[in-house]
Amino acid sequence: MPSSAHPDSGPPLSEDEAEDLLRCICFKTGPPRAVGVELEWFVHDLHRPHLPVPRDRLHTAFTALRTLDLGSPLTLEPGGQLELSSPPAASLAECVATVSADLSAVRAALARLGLALTGSGTDPWLPARDRLLREPRYDAMEVYLDRWGTAGRSMMRDSASVQVCVDSGYEEPGPLGYERRWRLAHLLGPVLVATFANSPVLHGRPTGLRSTRQSLWATVDPSRGLAPPPGREPRGAWARHVLDTPVMCVRTAEGPWTVPEGLTFRAWLRSGALRAPTRADLDYHLTTLFPPVRPRGSHLELRMLDAQSGDDGWIVPLAVTTALFDDPEAADAAYRTLLPLAETAGPLPPPRDAHWRAAVRDGPGAPALHRAAVECFRLALDALARSGAPTAVRDAVAAFHERFVLRRRCPADDQHPAPVPSPPPPSVRPAPTATTPSGPGPDSGKEPRT
Repeated sequence: MPSSAHPDSGPPLSEDEAEDLLRCICFKTGPPRAVGVELEWFVHDLHRPHLPVPRDRLHTAFTALRTLDLGSPLTLEPGGQLELSSPPAASLAECVATVSADLSAVRAALARLGLALTGSGTDPWLPARDRLLREPRYDAMEVYLDRWGTAGRSMMRDSASVQVCVDSGYEEPGPLGYERRWRLAHLLGPVLVATFANSPVLHGRPTGLRSTRQSLWATVDPSRGLAPPPGREPRGAWARHVLDTPVMCVRTAEGPWTVPEGLTFRAWLRSGALRAPTRADLDYHLTTLFPPVRPRGSHLELRMLDAQSGDDGWIVPLAVTTALFDDPEAADAAYRTLLPLAETAGPLPPPRDAHWRAAVRDGPGAPALHRAAVECFRLALDALARSGAPTAVRDAVAAFHERFVLRRRCPADDQHPAPVPSPPPPSVRPAPTATTPSGPGPDSGKEPRT
């Protein structure tokens, strides 16, 4: 969870300095050596999960969890979701071992309080929940996102995800080069959304979508959840996108934060409106961008996955993604398998192109995504065997492959075997078919976490 501290009293930032910084601090390159995962969970009553857990009970539970000796930082999200963020691990096995031990400790502590964790992209039982955290960041975020409808509030309060982090990769071209990995992440994204879709319900009602959570993230505002235009050099495209995305909020020392309207970061740099922006403001602005893939210095965040059911359901997307990114043979084969998807994606950027929309709506029912998933799982299983991944991890991937992928099913089908075909509520309608410019400026081409 990003800091809500007041900005540093640093010197004003120029437009050229901001662009140079963005090119330097994103896509830091080197050998792919680390992997990480962030897991979000809903907290429910152990015996009556369909009843809301009172605010004071959640706070008491979170206070108790803070006393645990965990290897992963534990944070509370705006709607009361718990998030575990693993430290960078030197291997998939290390990451799985650390997070599994932490989750066991958290589950045991919650069970003693009569509570349990639920893995689902959106809450499968409860109606719309109140925001638990009352902090300047989330107050401002709510004001800003309310301008575009209710998807923003639902995203903050009612969604949960599995986020996989992989290193940016080498500077040099090749299967593990940063440009190829950036492209692979966006090509693989709709396949992962479809395969691991696990959110067919919002506010206690079926939506007719397989991944309602991803639909929310795609529609929080006209530009904040978009990727930069595909096919462009990553550093320049990302820098332009960051500067041409509207500022969500301007932090203040006291009182509510200012929520400007239609002020891109580039325009703020040029005008000095409200006050001159600093490096700290640019760093903070980066935390308010919500694209499906976000560069964070030396690593990429893959943010498109629904939270998964069961004690170890999260291990499968982590293992598959890691295998396809860090094994050179699998990475190259996966890229070549997925590249034809770009030819039929249409003109819109992820996550609003044709394949991302099909993943949200149909899951593995989309033929092109199903075929890609079958091949990607085959490649991942081979790569996991070559890497010496733990037997339990390989068995979990193989079991998911058999239970879901080969049968053209996804976890959402276990929540609602017969999805309701009626139109979703307005807040989760599939993403629009045309983009809206994200703001003025000579270099537009855009994109953006809670």
